[in-house]
Amino acid sequence: MTALPGPGRPRTKSGRLPLATRTTPLSLRRLNRWQAEGLREDLADLYAESCATTPGWEHRRRKDFLRRLTRDTWRPGFTMLTAQAPGLVGYVFGFSVARDGSWWRGFRGTLPQDIAQLTMSGRVFAISGTVVRPSERYHGLADRLQERLLADDRVLLGVTLVDRTHRVACAGFRSRGWHDIGLLYRPPGPTVLRALVLPLAERTATEPDDLAYPARIRQPH
Repeated sequence: MTALPGPGRPRTKSGRLPLATRTTPLSLRRLNRWQAEGLREDLADLYAESCATTPGWEHRRRKDFLRRLTRDTWRPGFTMLTAQAPGLVGYVFGFSVARDGSWWRGFRGTLPQDIAQLTMSGRVFAISGTVVRPSERYHGLADRLQERLLADDRVLLGVTLVDRTHRVACAGFRSRGWHDIGLLYRPPGPTVLRALVLPLAERTATEPDDLAYPARIRQPH
C-alpha cells in the first residue's frame, strides 16, 4: 500500500525529494479513529484509484483494504494524516506498537536488542498504510506525510513492513534512511515481508516543518 516516488529523481542534501511548487494550497489534517471511520468510503476510493489492480479484482482489493483499515483504527495509538488540495489526494496511517512485542511475531531470527528495548519502552510507531493519488506521487507527498505522522516527540522509532518482492519500494525506503533489519512472516498469506525501521532520536526540530508548499495541521477534536 505504500506509495513511493519514482526512481532516479534528484534529492536534496538531506536525502529528501524536492517538492514541485503547488498552485493549490495543501491542507494536512490529523484524524483520530472516529474521524477516519467517517471517511472510510473516500479512503477506499482513493486506495482503489492508486493501486494497479488486475481486472476483476477491484472489489476484493477494496474489501480487503476496508477490513484492514477497520482493524487498524481500533489499535491503541491509531492516527491518520490526510492531504487535501482541496479534495483528498493522499493519506498515511499507523498506530503505536504494543510493548509486549506482539507486532514482531513471525520475525525470522533474533530481533535486534535495541529494537526490542525500544518496543518495550512504548516509543515505536508502525506506519501501516500510505496512499497517494498517482498524479501527486512526483511531488514527494508520500515522504512528507510519513515524516509528519512520525513527528511526535514521544516516538523514537518508525517501523513498517514491505513485501520483499517489491524491490523498488524497499530501495526507496532505504534511500530515505530506513534500515532493513530482516524478514517477517505474517500468516495466513504466503507473503514474506521486509521489516524496515527508521531511527528518529537524532532528527532536528525543524525537519518536520520543512515543506515547499503551504500546509497546515489540524489536530483531532
